[in-house]
Amino acid sequence: MTDSRIPGAPDNDLTSTATLLGWVRGGETQALDELFGRYIPPLHRWATGRLPRWARDITDTHDLVQETVLQTFKRIGRFEPRGEGALQAYLRQALMNRIRSEFRHKGRRPAIDELDSRVEDPGTSPIEAAIGQETLGHFEGALARLRPVEREIIISRVELELTYQEIADVFGRPSMDAARKAVVRALGRLADEMTRLRE
Repeated sequence: MTDSRIPGAPDNDLTSTATLLGWVRGGETQALDELFGRYIPPLHRWATGRLPRWARDITDTHDLVQETVLQTFKRIGRFEPRGEGALQAYLRQALMNRIRSEFRHKGRRPAIDELDSRVEDPGTSPIEAAIGQETLGHFEGALARLRPVEREIIISRVELELTYQEIADVFGRPSMDAARKAVVRALGRLADEMTRLRE
């Protein structure tokens, strides 16, 4: 590119993600830079505020986010945006997959069902698919009202899909059954808070 702007974009901030993705597929490096600038900061904020402490301790959050986004954008040719927020959801899921992989790679527990990072995400996270977009707001609000350990246990089980044994190892529970009971209690508190938010 000879122009300092991305082709056809009077203002980079107004350029749609779909347009940028098209330019990236065509080899425009400035479009890739624009996507990095647009998606890394919010993904980093989300990861820092969302991930359990044990997940943040596995590796530096900033590096993990950057590496995940870089690896995802290397395969961006296979991604088809399905509406506003699809790429952000896709990147969040890629980050969750990476954290699962890091967790298991660090040897906390041998991975029996290792995730394949080459599998494309459908654009919604498992939690979004399970509860729907409208209820997701209630879920997020209720989650924020829980004690940190309850929130971390729920995210570990529901979003990171750790087994009860892995949760027992991470949270220092004496057995899988104790971990399962902790998850059930935390989910019960979450349900109570979601009910209060709907009233």
